[in-house]
Order: sequence, then C-alpha cells, then structure tokens
Amino acid sequence: MSIIEAAVRGGAFALLGLLTVLLLRDARSVRAGRYAALFTLGAACDLIGSAPAFDGVHALWLAPMRILGSGGSAVFWITVAALFDDGFEASWPHVGAWVALVGLGVFSAFAPVPWRILPHHGLALICIGLALWNVLAGRSDDLDDSRRRLRLIFAGAVGAFIAGTMALGVGAGGLGATSVASAADAAGNLALAFFFAVALLSLTPGAMLRPLALVAATRPPTDAQPIADPRDGPLLEALRRELEANRAYREEQLGIAALAARLGAPEYRLRRLINQQLGHRNFAAFLNGYRIEEAMAALADPGQTEVPILTIALDTGFASIGPFNRAFKARTGQTPSEYRRAQLAETLRG
Repeated sequence: MSIIEAAVRGGAFALLGLLTVLLLRDARSVRAGRYAALFTLGAACDLIGSAPAFDGVHALWLAPMRILGSGGSAVFWITVAALFDDGFEASWPHVGAWVALVGLGVFSAFAPVPWRILPHHGLALICIGLALWNVLAGRSDDLDDSRRRLRLIFAGAVGAFIAGTMALGVGAGGLGATSVASAADAAGNLALAFFFAVALLSLTPGAMLRPLALVAATRPPTDAQPIADPRDGPLLEALRRELEANRAYREEQLGIAALAARLGAPEYRLRRLINQQLGHRNFAAFLNGYRIEEAMAALADPGQTEVPILTIALDTGFASIGPFNRAFKARTGQTPSEYRRAQLAETLRG
C-alpha cells in the first residue's frame, strides 16, 4: 500500500469516524440518524479491514471491522431509505441482505478460490441499486424541494462512484484488489464521506434527520398555516374542494402532476402549498390521510359491518391491502380489524 493511499484511507477513516460520533451525539433519537451512524461506522471499518496491508491477515482484532464492513451495502440501503422516506421501517429483506453480505464477506476472506469476492460484490451492487431505486422512485412524491434536488445529486454521486470503481476493477483485469482499484476505492470512500458530511451536517443542520410526526404525515389539511402568498388562498380552497367534495384521492394512480393540471396550477406551486402551508413532505402520505379518514368512518359504521376490509381499502384509493394496513396502523395504532371491533363495541355500549 502506497503512502498516498494510506493517507487517503486515513483521511476517509477520520472523517467517517467524526461523522459517526456527531450522528450518535445529535441524531441518535431519530431512526435515520441511528442507521446513518451505523453506516458511517461500517464504512470506516471497511477502510481498515479491506486495506491491502491486511490482505490475508486473519488477526482477531480485524474480525469486528470486517463484519461491520462486509454488511455496509445493506446498511447503506437501509440508511438511504430512512433518509428519504419519512415512514420507513426496516424489514426482514434488509436484515436478510445484511446477514447474507456478512456471510459472503467471511467466505471471501477464507475461501481459497479466485472468484471468492464475486458473490459478495454482486449482492453489494444489488443493495446499492435498490438504494438508488428508492432515491429516484420516490422523487415524484417528495414535496420538499431541497430534498428533491438532493436525491438527484445523491444518485449521481453514488452512481459515478460505482461506475468508476467497477471500470477500474475490470480494466485492471483481476478479481482481487489491485493497487489501482484499491487506491480508487479509497479515494471514492473519501469523496463519499465528504459528500455525506456536507449533506447531513452542513447544508441545513438537522433537516435531513429531522423526525416528521406521523400525525403530520397523514392528517387531512384542516389546520393550515397563515397564507403567505395571496395567490395560494384560492389554490388551497380549490385543493380542498377537489379532495373533500370530489374525493379525487380515491383515484389510485393520482399523481401531483395530474392534480396540479386538474386545478389549473403549476406543479411547483402545488408542491410548495402542500409542503409549506399544510406541513406534508410526501404526496402519497398526504393523500393517504384522506383515504384513512374515509376508511375509519366506514369501519365505524354499523351499516357497513358486512363490507370486507379489502373492499373499503380499494374504494378509498389504496392499490392493495398491505399498504392500507400499514398506513392505517401508523395513523390509529390499530389494525383495521381491531379498529372496527373497538368502534362497533363502543357503538353498542352507547
């Protein structure tokens, strides 16, 4: 390992370590903050565990670093999802990907075969690809302009890093680490560490990790902030009329562009109105607030006891029962069945 590469790895390690400490200090109460701290810690450990100087070394003190570093791509996927999706919760595919990456990392460290790193790298690329898909797929529903821009910058930075390291690895012609690929990987880690530092800590302190209350993410827009732009008053009234009177939220594929066109307003103005006036950062969650309100009324109606919950979910605009159940429980703390039983029992007692 050259002196330059050692210096780059050391710089990236120090920056990632500092990020870990700051995230644990300032954002440990936020789910995304804890995931981000775990990711930066794993990335720092990977810089040490994968250094050419330790290639073939199986010292006991390296084991924790290699375990944390091996699962980094899965933690990256989880971290990205938590940063850009206010209602995200890790599930078994995320945990399974992490366990598989760690297992494949151990295999690549000990198996005496030339292709040993390919399974781990392949799964790592899948996790990173899923993270980028989450970033880009959710952009259309994101109502926060700064976060929408950051999605594109983030995807471009990570995509360029992946493409560059893969190209160097292929060009070097080896399945193992070469001096060129290893140095490029270290430099890329330093660049991404700096990017994360700017994105998470410098641009808008706390903005990326600020928790959003579930009530604010799902309630109908009844209590708006005072109108700052006089042009937003008529637009707010038209929006309420379209959703409350015409029940446009029942349309499963309704997007913000289609809704803006229906209201005769520029899309950016509608995004700004829903975000800044009504306090929502996600358009789908905003619509789900109306859908859940209607579903709650239907489930509490004694005259609809024979109507299947699936029918109610579909009638209110949900595409399937799974998203409906998750959104309903996030809003009420109960499953639809539990809510219906409790409401009907209360009606009988009354």
